[in-house]
Amino acid sequence: MKITDVTAYPVQGERRPYLLVAVDTDEGITGVGEAGLSGHEQAEVGACQQLRELVLGQDPFRTEHLWQVMTRGTFFPARGVLASVVSAIDIALWDIKGKALGQPLYNLLGGRVRDQVPCYTHLRGGRRTHDDPEGHHDAVEAARAAVAEGWRYLRFSPDDEDGVLEPGRSARRAARRMEALRDALGDDVELLVDVHTRFGLPEAVWFCDAIADQRPYFVEDALRSEYLEGYRRLRQASRVPLAAGEQLDSKTAFRPLLEEELIDYARIDLCNVGGITEALKVAAMCEAHDIRVAVHNPLGVVSTAACLHFNLALTPFGVQEQPYRPGVDAEVFPVQAFEFRDGALVPGDAPGLGVELDRDAALARRFDGSARLPLFRRADGSFTNW
Repeated sequence: MKITDVTAYPVQGERRPYLLVAVDTDEGITGVGEAGLSGHEQAEVGACQQLRELVLGQDPFRTEHLWQVMTRGTFFPARGVLASVVSAIDIALWDIKGKALGQPLYNLLGGRVRDQVPCYTHLRGGRRTHDDPEGHHDAVEAARAAVAEGWRYLRFSPDDEDGVLEPGRSARRAARRMEALRDALGDDVELLVDVHTRFGLPEAVWFCDAIADQRPYFVEDALRSEYLEGYRRLRQASRVPLAAGEQLDSKTAFRPLLEEELIDYARIDLCNVGGITEALKVAAMCEAHDIRVAVHNPLGVVSTAACLHFNLALTPFGVQEQPYRPGVDAEVFPVQAFEFRDGALVPGDAPGLGVELDRDAALARRFDGSARLPLFRRADGSFTNW
């Protein structure tokens, strides 16, 4: 079997734009992958054209070899945009292997160690009104509705005020929201806080201490992940589980966080870290340090399927991010061989990832720009993290 083509499909999905990659073979088997660097879709299209030349004519079963060629074959390390497209091609290669062998992908990763994958969703709500000036009542009602749908893990983030985010003010408001949610939901629902790098070290230390008695499942990205000294200091000062890693694109980038055990949950993004091939290596490092994996998955159908198969075969598993129930973008993906049941994803037994791409539908929903991400500012007009 040989690779005959690699094609990028920027698609406007029902929820957001996606960058999909299809890898074709001379035996008529096609694998599909997804790149994860949101806001850089057009750059990813260009990177896909470059990496295509490195894999054409190659055996798709040689995933490790092709990963090395793609990440090291142009001398400079494949980071950022390149890493995201390496991820997409790698996922597509694993999809091809599963389809060629007639096996669901999790069987190629060692077989299932669990029957289903518990997931957390993004908590909507928090609308401010005259009677609910901080939006906590609205957030509680949204949380109750999510629990009624079957979710048992809920995530929220410190919010802004019409694009203005003052870290200290936002931290205090988020602490009050955490208390309101815990009081309303009790102890049977896990609450996760994604700070999304919006705090500096003083606010992160204060916030983690303020919510410790509310028992968060974890606090994610309290600081930017490259701020290692900050994580060292936060680790010493904090009593809550910490999570980070979605911005990291290789095992070497994860290495200090894992070897120094600065986090409790590794937020591996299969569509940015280098695909399944590299994610398996990061996960092995996690297991050696008793750190759980909570995959980052805010993306589309392919990312969801890849995360599901990865987590089904993963021993140091924590929880999977899943902002929506399966079934979205059914026009582009008419086959999605998994379902949502009681707060978890349940797999089917279709080969590969268990998804099929309708190329005509993808072309009909072509997205020619790049996703515009929010830009936050401080009250004085200076830039701050979203």
